Formats: sequence, C-alpha cells, structure tokens
Amino acid sequence: MKIFSDCDLSEFWDDSLFALKSYVEEPPTDKLIAEIEVEIGGYKLPAAYIELMKMHNGGIPNNCCYPTDEPSGWAEDHVALTGIMGIGRKKTYSLCGELGSNFMKEEWGYPDIGVCFADTPTAGHTMFMFDYRKCGKTGEPEVVHVDQECDYEIQFIAENFETFIRGLVSEEVFDTSEEDMQDDLEKVATDKFSDDLANLCHEYAEVSDVEEKIRTICTQIVNEKGHFSLHADELSMLMYDILFILYTNSKPVFRDEYLENYSKLIVFGGEFSTGGYAPCFIADWLDNRIKLQMIVEEAGKYHMTKESRLKIIEKMNEF
Repeated sequence: MKIFSDCDLSEFWDDSLFALKSYVEEPPTDKLIAEIEVEIGGYKLPAAYIELMKMHNGGIPNNCCYPTDEPSGWAEDHVALTGIMGIGRKKTYSLCGELGSNFMKEEWGYPDIGVCFADTPTAGHTMFMFDYRKCGKTGEPEVVHVDQECDYEIQFIAENFETFIRGLVSEEVFDTSEEDMQDDLEKVATDKFSDDLANLCHEYAEVSDVEEKIRTICTQIVNEKGHFSLHADELSMLMYDILFILYTNSKPVFRDEYLENYSKLIVFGGEFSTGGYAPCFIADWLDNRIKLQMIVEEAGKYHMTKESRLKIIEKMNEF
C-alpha cells in the first residue's frame, strides 16, 4: 500500500508559472534517484518523499504552513515554506539545482546534518532539512527547521516527511498579512535609515529629498507586495540601482566590496530594513547591469555610466 494512497492530493500543488519554471521536474526514475542520493552526500531519501515526487516532482504547496508548539524566527506558532525541492538538477529549486541542498550547505553554511529539501519566505535565511543525526544516512530522518540568523538553530518540526506533509495547513489559519502590511508601511515611512544609508543620502546632491524618494518607492513596493522585501521585480531593481548610485557617488567600487557592503545599507543596521535578503539577487542584478553596460569597469572598479545614472535619476524624480 502506498504511503499517500488515502490522501486526495489533487489540490495539493499550486502549479503557477513560477512553480513550473523554478521547481517542477520530470518524474524521477529510480536511476536518477540513486544518482541524486550520491550527489547529496549519500543520504537515502525518505520513501514518502520519493513517492510524492514520483507523483509531482517538486513544487509549491497550496498549504504552506506547519503548526508548532514553540516560536520560531518566523512566527510564534508556526513555520512556513515557499516550495519543496524536486529530485533532479534542472530546476533552480531542485535538490541538485542551482539553489539546491548542496548550494545551501556549501555557500550558506547550513549544517551537514542531512538534506535541505524546502525553502522558506525568508529568502534563504531559514530552511527545512531532513535530519539524519539520529537515524544515520540510510534511516528515516526527522524534519527540522534551521535558522541561519540564530547561529543555525535547529528546531524539531515532525518525526518524518509523511507527518510533515499531512500536517501542512493554509496560511489563512495564521493570516496576519493585513497587520504585517500596516507595520511595514509604517516602517518604510518613518523608521530610521542605517547610518551608512543615511550618510550616503546626506552626501548625495543630484536629487533633492533623496530619502523621501526612497521612502516613496518602498511604500509602493509594500503596497504591491503586501510586505517590505526586494527581489527581482521592477521596483526592486530600481532600488538596487539607486543604492549603487549612492554608494559610488564619490568613487567607483570593487565588485566584491559592494556585494559585501550592500546588506549594511538596507538589510541590516537600521530600523528601515528588509531584515533578510538573498545575496544571489544582488549579484545577479549587478551582473545584469554590467552585461547591459549600465555599469562599467575601470581598473578593476565599477561605476554607473553617466547616461544610465541620469535615466535612474529621471525615474526617481517620478516619485
């Protein structure tokens, strides 16, 4: 008897265009499963996970919250996932994809206790993992929630993957989106900039009231998204452009230097902050601007071209 034979999974997945593009792989063959298990460090994947992936290989669940008895970095009474990684290599959010399990452990420092199998709304700062510490690499792992921001604190979630899947509930059960949106609107309107960002705004003379321009743009971001975060949308890209212009106002900058210092401007260091970010978004934005020749290199350092800067200033002045 199959593990999920008594479950109606017809409405389990949200097959949005983003999910299909970034998560969903072809059904895995037994050969591929064996290869992936080797590539992720020799961990035997749970039978319930394999069964679910053979039915629908990765994706975004409609029910994305799991109740907890203890608070997490996400909420007092639950944790939330964004999507479940499929068994494969092709999609960005597959076990061996670009932002898969090995990447999260090697590049983000997640502990080698098992396999990262689901990401969260924190853009990489928390992950769901299969935890093999008690059972060994071939046993039945527990499901845990790992918080990078709290020194990779490990929180027990469920005794196994089957229990985890059966326990997922709708975010409507814990919906505080309206209150959260109002909090973020107040944050972007009034909260203090980081010292670094405040100093850069003070020193910048090409646009009057640059701080108010930033607050107005970020207010529109919150109104459109329901929360304050920067991703790959048009307004977020504009904010990345503005921050780079401010940072390089007096002199060009090395690529790695800017990527290292970006988070001090709007992610951490002040009340006016997103509170978390995906470094790959910033690197991808910078590489895109270099490719488009909006940002150019001289003697190893980068600055925005005068033409591109004037176009960004024109956009800023629309707000």
